[in-house]
Amino acid sequence: MSAVTDIKSVANGLVVSNPGILGGTPVFCGTRLPVQTLFDYLADGLSLDYFLETFEGVTREQATAVLRYGWERIAAELGR
Repeated sequence: MSAVTDIKSVANGLVVSNPGILGGTPVFCGTRLPVQTLFDYLADGLSLDYFLETFEGVTREQATAVLRYGWERIAAELGR
């Protein structure tokens, strides 16, 4: 199996998992920033604005699209 076939993307290409980048940890496309960091910041009570100021490689549109994608997956699993 080639390395190219090991690369996966979700959320309309906004999130990428590539074994060559952080061992396949899901990251924002075009960055080395794990998507989990966004969820961790929000879970810790930090604002989306603070996250965006801290990680300038991610746009507001990317971050909100990933959050919406997460919600859509939850809603789909619950049949809503």
